[in-house]
Amino acid sequence: MIQHDTPERDDRDASELHVPVLLDRCLELLAPALDRPGAVAVDATLGMGGHTEAMLEAHPDLTVIGLDRDTEALGLAGRRLERFGDRIVRVHAVYDEIGQAVRDAGYDRIDGALFDLGVSSLQLDEADRGFAYAQDAPLDMRMDQSRGETAAEVLASAPEGRLRAIFERYGEEPLAARYARAIIAARSEAPIERSGQLVEVLQQATPAAVRDQRHPAKRVFQALRIEVNGELAVLERAIPAALDLIGLGGRAVIMSYQSLEDRLVKRELAKRSKSTAPPGLPVELPEHRPEFRLLTRGAELADDAERARNPRAIPVRLRAAERTREVR
Repeated sequence: MIQHDTPERDDRDASELHVPVLLDRCLELLAPALDRPGAVAVDATLGMGGHTEAMLEAHPDLTVIGLDRDTEALGLAGRRLERFGDRIVRVHAVYDEIGQAVRDAGYDRIDGALFDLGVSSLQLDEADRGFAYAQDAPLDMRMDQSRGETAAEVLASAPEGRLRAIFERYGEEPLAARYARAIIAARSEAPIERSGQLVEVLQQATPAAVRDQRHPAKRVFQALRIEVNGELAVLERAIPAALDLIGLGGRAVIMSYQSLEDRLVKRELAKRSKSTAPPGLPVELPEHRPEFRLLTRGAELADDAERARNPRAIPVRLRAAERTREVR
């Protein structure tokens, strides 16, 4: 269910907690779509509001509908953005609920959509959320702590085959089978409820040669986070839904942080930017023309300056597209 969030007082300054990734590039790509009277954009991953703040400042006639499943982030963003009044509509929702959120706000089309995928700075930096393998904390990993199964509950109940599948599919972990067996053995002795416990189990199950090359927990923690939050299934629904909402000349900018996300985004944008004309047709009819044109050549990466300024930009892959044909 979508709920409109009310501002929560929080003494922390969101602008000091988070540096928006590729902010200037996002603004540049979205500007032609947002710089028109009565423009409406959706920030599908509002987080602490950095990208939305910049969009609202750059486009005085813009309204932004900001979605986030994390109520703590919504509260911080609300304080940061309250000076914009009713130009910002904050919604407690997962981003595959974008269509309902837009309709509830009174619109049927939008001019821009921004997705900044993956785990947020707030979630990574707060140890008690359990996202970071470098900090010992309860194994929660839920982006929305008001609902759903925690990572600890997944580890406690999932059979070995399911754990292996999670680590293989969502973490692309070559030692998935070994780690699944180790977790089953460890939990028979004591519940695995903290990130430190899980890291220790993985360290012990990892050959020394592999430990010297990479941290054994990185891919497993990513896989658990994706499983707990249903991230890929949600994304697979959200990107087509967002593109369907964008009006003629409107633009979408999507930033991914790992290959599984980027593949889904790439596939959907490629499908929408190709002609549907049958092979051999002498003339392409209007109804077969691509719905979108790609604005980036492949996936754009952060430059050296951005990486130095904001290390969380290092894995980013940015893709963008503009609607060129209306479909009803």
